[in-house]
Amino acid sequence: MALLAGGCFWTLQAVFDQVEGVLATTTGFTGGRTRNPRYEEVLGGRTGHVEAVRVEFDPQRVSYAQLLDVFWRNIDPTRTNQQFCDIGPQYNTAIFVLDARQRAVAEASKAALERSKPFAARIVTPVLPAAEFFPADDAHQRFHEQFPDRYAQYVRGCGRAQRLRMLWGR
Repeated sequence: MALLAGGCFWTLQAVFDQVEGVLATTTGFTGGRTRNPRYEEVLGGRTGHVEAVRVEFDPQRVSYAQLLDVFWRNIDPTRTNQQFCDIGPQYNTAIFVLDARQRAVAEASKAALERSKPFAARIVTPVLPAAEFFPADDAHQRFHEQFPDRYAQYVRGCGRAQRLRMLWGR
């Protein structure tokens, strides 16, 4: 299992749903102080939680390191309190590690990214110990499948593709 915060959990879920070896994804909240927060509470930015995705994967088909490569390429690791058009602390990025092995892989992945210097700004995405994960309600699970038109409109209007192209050159 991997627990990753990359801004809007809808977009991160849609990305990981396409990765070979990913068995399931769940959107939710982690890292905060409120138990069982509702989406509206987290959206208000006062729970301490970030939007996150729990990724269940088959390590025989995709490694944790490969999942982190996908993660980095789909976020802006240089921003605090903002990912693309979403603003607030609930959209901060983070890698939440479940054990010492994940911590070592995550720290190595982040260090490799810092050494490669793909962009000028400093990487602010932290590697943190996993906290309790609270799944979002059903209306916020698989949003890209439940409401494809609304999701496509959100993605287009958010400037995500342009910013990722600017950062990663793709």
